[in-house]
Amino acid sequence: RYFQKINWKQKLKMTNNIKHIYLKEIRSYFNGPMAYIFLVVFAIVTGYFFTNTFFLFNQSNMRALFNIVPLVYLFFIPAITMSLIAREKNIGTMEVISTLPITDIEFVVGKFLSALSLIALGLAFTLIHLFTLVNVGTNIDYGAVFTGYLGLLMLGSVYASVGTFASSATDNQVIAFIISVFIVLIFFLMDKMLYFMPVSISGLIQYISVDYHLSNISRGVIDSRNIIYFASLVGFFLFVTVRVLEIRKWR
Repeated sequence: RYFQKINWKQKLKMTNNIKHIYLKEIRSYFNGPMAYIFLVVFAIVTGYFFTNTFFLFNQSNMRALFNIVPLVYLFFIPAITMSLIAREKNIGTMEVISTLPITDIEFVVGKFLSALSLIALGLAFTLIHLFTLVNVGTNIDYGAVFTGYLGLLMLGSVYASVGTFASSATDNQVIAFIISVFIVLIFFLMDKMLYFMPVSISGLIQYISVDYHLSNISRGVIDSRNIIYFASLVGFFLFVTVRVLEIRKWR
């Protein structure tokens, strides 16, 4: 009972620390122009492509939106994550944070969740397009819509974890942005380059590609292998981020 009580207290402390870092980062997003710029531009870009498909090509479904959002992610998510940790290093607050009773994993998870929340909010803004289709009497496959949004949220979590890692690798936000864009482009383009790959490794390259798993989920099929893939990538990049912070701390 004693050890269980200690474990419960530790979990509660960890949760509170993550919540503190999370709320601090959320406030920093909305106290400055970053969140507003992201949400407005994200809504304009996705709305433009959706309305083009809806009015010019007479396609009344969410497929066009689900196809364009991954492309928008390639640059928008690195932009909102590049300052997560690099800014703390640049202004010298990392030294202060390292003296607080907060572990590196709590710090990283709090930062990651704040970026993921902003991404989820941006996706929530696109629900207006779903309401538009419902109001014009379009038959909606709500199961496919749900899995489509689920896939986009999981893809966003992978890119957010990549951006968190890139931000931890340098104190320059521009360099963090470039590193993040480079990594997410690799994952995005893998299945587009299968024609140039040897047959012996084409299956592996296809499995590593994020678009392969996203397309499976977007079709309305929730496979545990796809869930495990996205969760594994998020866990890997957050783990590497924690290790980077530990290495820099001991230098």
